[in-house]
Amino acid sequence: MCGIIAFTGNRAAAPILIAGLRRLEYRGYDSSGIALHSRNKIQIHRAAGKLSQLEKKLPAKVAGKSGMGHTRWATHGEATDENAHPHLSTEGNIAIIHNGIIENANALRKALEASGVIFSSQTDSEVLAHLIAATPAETLLESVRQALLQVQGTYGLVVMDAERPGELVAARNGSPVIVGIGEKEMFITSDANAILSHTREVVHLDDGELVSMDQKSFQLSTLDAASATRESITITHDAGSLELEGYRHYLLKEMFEQPKSVERTLRGRLDHRFSTARLGGLNLTARELLDIRRIKILGCGTAYYAAMCGANCIEQLARLPSSAEPAAEFRYRNPLIEPDTLYIVVSQSGETFDTLAAVREIRRKGGRVLGINNVVGSTIAREVDGGVYMHAGPEVSVASTKAFSSMLTSFMLLALQLGRIHDVSPQYGTVLVEALERCPEKIAEALEQDAPIAAMAKKYCVAKSMFYIGRTDAFPIALEGALKLKEISYIHAEAYPASELKHGPLALIDPDTPTIVLLPDNDLLDKSISSLQEIKARKGPVIAVTNSDSPEIVELSDDVIRFPACHQFLHPLVMGISLQLFAYHCAVTMGRDVDQPRNLAKSVTVE
Repeated sequence: MCGIIAFTGNRAAAPILIAGLRRLEYRGYDSSGIALHSRNKIQIHRAAGKLSQLEKKLPAKVAGKSGMGHTRWATHGEATDENAHPHLSTEGNIAIIHNGIIENANALRKALEASGVIFSSQTDSEVLAHLIAATPAETLLESVRQALLQVQGTYGLVVMDAERPGELVAARNGSPVIVGIGEKEMFITSDANAILSHTREVVHLDDGELVSMDQKSFQLSTLDAASATRESITITHDAGSLELEGYRHYLLKEMFEQPKSVERTLRGRLDHRFSTARLGGLNLTARELLDIRRIKILGCGTAYYAAMCGANCIEQLARLPSSAEPAAEFRYRNPLIEPDTLYIVVSQSGETFDTLAAVREIRRKGGRVLGINNVVGSTIAREVDGGVYMHAGPEVSVASTKAFSSMLTSFMLLALQLGRIHDVSPQYGTVLVEALERCPEKIAEALEQDAPIAAMAKKYCVAKSMFYIGRTDAFPIALEGALKLKEISYIHAEAYPASELKHGPLALIDPDTPTIVLLPDNDLLDKSISSLQEIKARKGPVIAVTNSDSPEIVELSDDVIRFPACHQFLHPLVMGISLQLFAYHCAVTMGRDVDQPRNLAKSVTVE
């Protein structure tokens, strides 16, 4: 969601901040701003809209060797110049940028207004600037600490003081804050990608921690004034992986990176000798895995649909009762945590607020929880008992593609490992290992259908609404396909199990409402073709997505998208590629901003 970048050093800060904000655009935002410390004053520049609007407002020369920048995703107050960050205190000496939500902002605001403070925005964040200014102490760090003791809610916060040039203070509670360590310069960011061109050495703050820094050093401490220490980690992916590299959009680039990203997820994890997979990061022995009696998987959005696929896969191979649930709903129903249940959470960023809250609820009640995520050092990665790094590489586009594929691949590996412990024979294990090895190749073959799918999308993107249907393991892919279409084209789309069509949704089938029918070549194909016939009998247009040679599918369908023949274990992953391409080309034809769709954010770090 909102993005943070701050710098202190001996270089001009403004170009560094603007470049950092550009790296953070993918997270989703509706305004931006920077604050610079110059000649014992803090100068702020803010603008609603895209970063280009801020750049137009900047003077030709912008002085200052320390400063901070922010991209805002509106929560409290509309997207206006006044509501954009940074925010200043009344006297202009304290400046803040803030990610998160201050839950007791109204009460704090009333108390500050009663003392004479005049607010200039509708945001909850501005409260922090005035509160810190109204909490004097010997150091800026102590002022921030004492102010935050009065705050309820979530924050990733950076503070500057006009009277303390070169000093930055940051704090974290529920929203990422990362320290970047350079050569005689320091950085603060919410996403390490923003500073990769300057440093790869970073330190992640934990909740309840603060950091105070100048250009030479930093000190960690906690809200209760205890000192804290943390080892730095090195970011391994290259800054070049964040460039478009000739592609029209990041979304297109990331779809075509999937053969390589899935190959990275698989690398070193297939064991030919014992016909299994080995996920060492689980921190569970084979005996402990054998004791598991049930699996519950949690995620949000695309990660939830990947969780549904994972539950199906694990249940089929390992014969363990497995289910998926939206992480955002989990803790509010006071869940029963069972000692013989393994809980798994899925998050691309490793910072998804609702998913992290579920992790903490499970652990609070004594449960064992694993994580599947893409970001080394992320909060979820640090707080779970073990897990799997997907190694999909950076994903810039808001709509997830390659991370989704790597989530599915991670679940297939886990299902194989559990299956070999429980129910899968060595012979069938060998078949599955060989199928997984061919997965990148099959994805590449599916991507070869880009041109015919693009032509098909031009025909159907005029529809006001679409249906997606599939049976068993195809149903979560139908959900994900419908979500992709909604996210980036804004076409209304709904997904249903094919068997549910006649229990209500069939009433909405008409000649203007296309249905995408997922028809993988498996033992349910005939039943799925029956659903196709029900749609055609009501004159509904049909797009079949299939790897079957059945002539009946061609006869009954208006158009056919083909994905490559492969082991049915791979069907969900490979046919999902076709739906990504279809959504992308619909959106491009309609002139949508496919990388930054309206109202959406990449990493949802607020509730």
